[in-house]
Parts: sequence; structure tokens; C-alpha cells
Amino acid sequence: MVKFFVGWRQMILLTLFTLLAVSAIAQEQEPDPMAGKKLFNANCAACHKLNKKAVGPALRGVSAKYDKEWLYSWIKNSSAMIKAGDAQAVAIWEEYNKTAMTAFPQLSNADIDNILAYTDYVPPVTTPPAGTTPVGVAAPASGITNEIILAVLALVFVLLLVMLFLVQKTLLRIAQASGVELAIEDKPKRTPIWQAFAQNQFLVFVSVIFLLLSSAYFAYGYFMQVGVDQGYMPVQPIHYSHKIHAGANQIECKYCHSSARVSKHSGIPALNVCMNCHKNIAEYNGEEDLENGYTKDFYTNEIKKLYAAVGWDEENQRYTGETKPVKWVRIHNLPDFVYFNHAQHVQVGEIECQKCHGPVEEMEIMYQYSPLTMGWCINCHRETNVKVENNEYYAKIHEELSKKYGVEKLTAAQMGGLECGKCHY
Repeated sequence: MVKFFVGWRQMILLTLFTLLAVSAIAQEQEPDPMAGKKLFNANCAACHKLNKKAVGPALRGVSAKYDKEWLYSWIKNSSAMIKAGDAQAVAIWEEYNKTAMTAFPQLSNADIDNILAYTDYVPPVTTPPAGTTPVGVAAPASGITNEIILAVLALVFVLLLVMLFLVQKTLLRIAQASGVELAIEDKPKRTPIWQAFAQNQFLVFVSVIFLLLSSAYFAYGYFMQVGVDQGYMPVQPIHYSHKIHAGANQIECKYCHSSARVSKHSGIPALNVCMNCHKNIAEYNGEEDLENGYTKDFYTNEIKKLYAAVGWDEENQRYTGETKPVKWVRIHNLPDFVYFNHAQHVQVGEIECQKCHGPVEEMEIMYQYSPLTMGWCINCHRETNVKVENNEYYAKIHEELSKKYGVEKLTAAQMGGLECGKCHY
């Protein structure tokens, strides 16, 4: 009997261990949508979206359309399946402009299961608690409104006027009752001040000189502002946020304005530069600025304007050839008799763009930050030291001018930056 019970106990323990092991294996093999999201963003998001076509098809619910073993083979090596003549593989290849999908042999079946779990995952719909206002819905106004406050202030102002009128009337009655009389006719007549002013020739002369000089001063100040467009902020045909591109996404200025490296002008970026990113970025997923009226729908609509300008068919992922010119409004504009070379300042002088254009990465709408006047440029030349380290362009002239001025650092002014012919020709 003892051996019998011992045997049964071992069998029960063995069964429990087996069940625990099977449960652990099942838990380990359960697909993880969150892990799949990371893999999707790292490997798939460049060409695929969940709910709309991009370079490749939309992947929401793709596991229900194709057999899982077929998906394993397709993801790991789609080109081999196309060459082998697989009907489904060839159909997808032809539908999407015969663009072969990148092979991902490094992904295991478990990784692919996680990705498919993410594409099938539908977040649960959450109902806001009672008494709360959903996001995006304005809450009803409560408390005292501005109209009521203004009405009360206006009433108080009217009451003060009435009180002042009554007090003045009361004081006059008291004065009359006490026998106080104002003998205005007994007072000596005085010469009007304007007559006295006209009779004093010296005072008239000084006043005329003062008026002429002050008028000339204000006229000079007014005319000196002609052509100075500091703060100029025009509305562009397509809203472009430097705050999002240069700020949040940290895109380098010279990626878009590439000609600033080698040319006199920084140039207006061609729309194909925009499409390098926006072929795959068809909607805005960043933060909204509701206070200024910039919503996600607003930014997405601006991307649609870009598509219309370049003739991009978002649905079929191809160019239609029907383009529309974009009439950008120039912001920074120097007179024709002024010579300014971006390459000399940006590439040779290594001056940051923000030195002249201000904190561009913080500007939602681009505007002229600096006055760009001659005096402003001259002050910069006087204060800015030329970077000559490891720069053969300045090596010889730096050595000679350093001896001439007895300094180690040379400013742009000391290197001829104040000569009229440098900027005017």
C-alpha cells in the first residue's frame, strides 16, 4: 500500500509540473501587440500604414486575408516567392507598381506573430466618466460672463458721473446761500497768452527753429524705415511650420536650403525635397496648438495641398503629372545694389543661421527677425571674430593682418569688412 500511494503521489506531481510547463510555454508563445508595435515601427512603418495605402498595402487585419505560413515566407523573402510564380505574391507585386518588398530574414516567426498581433489589435473604446466633458468638446460656460462684467462697470461709471454732477450742484447752492459772490467783472483784464506769444519775437524764433528741427528729425526717422521689413510675416500659400520641422523634428536648415552651402542665395527648397519625407507622411500626428487654431486636421490639409501641387496620387502612390505652381512669398529681400553671399558666411565663416534669422526653430510662421540694415551688418562685422583655425583660405592674410593690428583674433572689419566695395558694386 505504501508503494502504491508513493507512486500515485509521483504521478500527480509529474502531471502538475507538466501542466505548469505547458502553461508557461503557452504564455511565452502568446503574441504581444506592444512588442509588435516596436517591430512594426522599426521595420514596416516606412512603407506601410495600418488603415490606408502607402508604398505598400494597409496592414490592418492582414492576418485574416492570408495564410500565416504564407505571410512568414512573404515577409522573410518576397522576391523568392515572386520569382517562384506564387499567384498571391505576383498579384501584390503588380498592384504596387512592381516594387519588391524588402526581405526581413532576421525576423523570427514569433516576431512576425507579434507584428500581426499589433495589426489586428483594436484598442478598447473608453467611455468618459459621468460629469466629464470629452476632449474636443467645449464645456458650457459657467460663472460671470464678460458681458455682465462690462455692463456692471458701465453702470458704475454712469453713477459716478451723476454723483459728481449732484455734488457740484450742491456746492453752488451752499455758496449762494452763504452770500459768497464772485465778482468776475471787477478783475483786471489780462492779455491772451497767444497775443503775448506773438508779441515776443525771440520766443517765436526759438519755437520755429524747434519745430523745424523736430520735424526734420521725425521725417529722417520715417524715411530711414523705408525698405526695413523687420517683423514682416506674410501668409504663404502652403502653411509651413519651422517650429515642427526645424524644432520638433530637428531637421537641419541646410537639408532644405542646400544651396546656402555653395551659392550666393539660400534658395527656395524644391517640392521634391518635401516629398522625400511626405511620400510616407500623409497626416500629422504631432501635438495640436488649439490656442492658435492649429489642429491635426489643419496640418493634414496642408499636406494635401502639397500633394495637389506636385501631382501625387495618395491612393495609388504615384505621380499623375498634373502639377500646380506654388507662389511662395519672399520674406528676406535685400536691395539690388547690396551683395551678400550665403556660402561665404555659412560655409566659410561657419555662422549659424540663427545669427541673422533668429530662433527659426521656434517660429510657427516664418518672419524677418533682424532689420538687415547696413548699420546692423557693420556692427556684426565689427564684433564678429573670423574663424581662421584650420582654414587655409585665411591662413596667409591672417598672419599678415595680425602683425599689422597686433592682435591674435581678427574681426571681419579688420579683414576689410567695412570697405564699401565689399558689399556695394
